[in-house]
Amino acid sequence: MSAPELLPVEVSIEGPRPLVGRLRVPGDKSISHRALLLAAVATGTSRLTGVADGDDVARTRAAVEALGTRLRVSQQGGLSVRGGGFEGLTEPEGVLDCGNSGTSIRLLAGLLAGRPFHSVLDGDASLRGRPMARVAEPLRAMGARIDGRAGGTLAPLAIRGGGLVGRRHELAVASAQVKTALLLAGLQAEGPTEVREPALSRDHTERLLPTLGVDLVPVPGGVRLVPGPVAPFELAVPGDPSAAAFFVVGACVTPGSDLVVEDLCLNPTRTGFVEVLRRMGAKIDTEVTGERGGEPVGSLHVIASPLIATTIRGAEIPSVIDEIPALAVAAAFAEGTTEIADAGELRVKESDRVGTVSQELSQLGIAVDPRPDGMVITGGRPRPALLKSHGDHRVAMAAAIAANACEGASTVRGWRAIASSYPTFSLHLEQAAGGTGGTEV
Repeated sequence: MSAPELLPVEVSIEGPRPLVGRLRVPGDKSISHRALLLAAVATGTSRLTGVADGDDVARTRAAVEALGTRLRVSQQGGLSVRGGGFEGLTEPEGVLDCGNSGTSIRLLAGLLAGRPFHSVLDGDASLRGRPMARVAEPLRAMGARIDGRAGGTLAPLAIRGGGLVGRRHELAVASAQVKTALLLAGLQAEGPTEVREPALSRDHTERLLPTLGVDLVPVPGGVRLVPGPVAPFELAVPGDPSAAAFFVVGACVTPGSDLVVEDLCLNPTRTGFVEVLRRMGAKIDTEVTGERGGEPVGSLHVIASPLIATTIRGAEIPSVIDEIPALAVAAAFAEGTTEIADAGELRVKESDRVGTVSQELSQLGIAVDPRPDGMVITGGRPRPALLKSHGDHRVAMAAAIAANACEGASTVRGWRAIASSYPTFSLHLEQAAGGTGGTEV
């Protein structure tokens, strides 16, 4: 696992510091989770490079090993994963600890729903409070036995799988995690599985599976999968756009910035934040240079520019849900009032991001009105402040980019939260900002 205790308790940032040069963010977290799980059930040896190094993905990796899959690290830092098909997975000796990773617990639930043995998925206090009915109920409908706290709706989840039957699922909320869990279960079911959602969520699983020989085709509002084996593969995981979003916003709002984020996943379901920022007046150029694992890969070039307010709501929300903390910072520096709506999902993330983001924007002197499903932010001139992560990695990074753009010294407490997704964020921020003005405690 990543070691949060190796990170500082808090960081102090003296701004404003333009973000300049070229940057490569860690491998995409969503793709890394999926690649590890699919490599574990492939019929042969897969080779992965660029796998995300945060604690969330480390939890999935540890779970895969606990299920009997052999992983080996190469001298170059890549991973060799020896899969034995779904039948190669074995009953774990202990509880599979997912830490703070909602992706780990929900995807593993789908994987284990098809295996004829007992397993238990658990996590930290935050994860135990996050809703699991959305994944447990459709898996039960396929034939899995899943129990948990609060009538089987909260972790720990106890799963005894096997004997699944494919069926059509109509998701009430667009969720890439639930969709992927059902497809992982569907690979092990009798008969085809369809998953339809009200809006398109990130589609990494649908892009990767056909490249691995899986029979998956689009249907109206979703996809249809026919069960079958998974072929081994090689994948260099591209950079994570959700991680890049903080630097992109930071470059937009900090005068003098001129930043290129390279080797980045440019999947359209992940770059909605770029379209929002362009609508606000941001100068962002996109260059697609290739494709890996069905994903377009390239770079974003960002130049600082004045921003104006916008509205973010409706079908756009699934493509920006994880980037809203960063976009809220953009709104804080923009002229006018920005409205974020239809984003009730923010309430059940690593923190209640409506409440925590609103609190930190208020600390910066910005007028913000939290709503049940979003917030209204009146832009202005944010001031230096004492900020907190609330134990949420994205809130911590949003606070840091805001602090970097403010004139004066700010402190971000609870900095160790970044370990879940981006433990090298401080280093990359210092490099992009010229290595001046930041201290760690």
